[in-house]
Amino acid sequence: MIDINIKGVLYGIAAALPVFRRQGFGHFVNIASIAGHFVRPNTSVYSSTKFAVRAIFEGLRQEAGDKLRVTIISPGFVRTNFAEGVTSPEVKAQLVESRDKFAMPPEAIARAIVFAIKQPANVDVNEIIVRPTAHS
Repeated sequence: MIDINIKGVLYGIAAALPVFRRQGFGHFVNIASIAGHFVRPNTSVYSSTKFAVRAIFEGLRQEAGDKLRVTIISPGFVRTNFAEGVTSPEVKAQLVESRDKFAMPPEAIARAIVFAIKQPANVDVNEIIVRPTAHS
């Protein structure tokens, strides 16, 4: 999780920032999670990586200057195949049940990203939290 969720973000910034600076504009969009806003049992490492992503992007936003935009999308439960990688049968069953009961379609997150990037160049949507209406 640390390699992908934190280092992956840093590597992406390192690759794109010089290009954005050269061309004089750019828009970083990253997917965090509502888990980066609170911690629940059995999610502390995942939540800590998403808290880190929010901190990194907030720092980037403050340091990027007025030509670069920085947006974090923090989804709630999205209908994905995430549960397939869970090794605990009990946790996996619970995730599948919750997913099937109230998870959002991935298109909801795509629409949030489109909203952020379609804003005028002088408007920076810093963070969007998107949750299913049934999510507590």
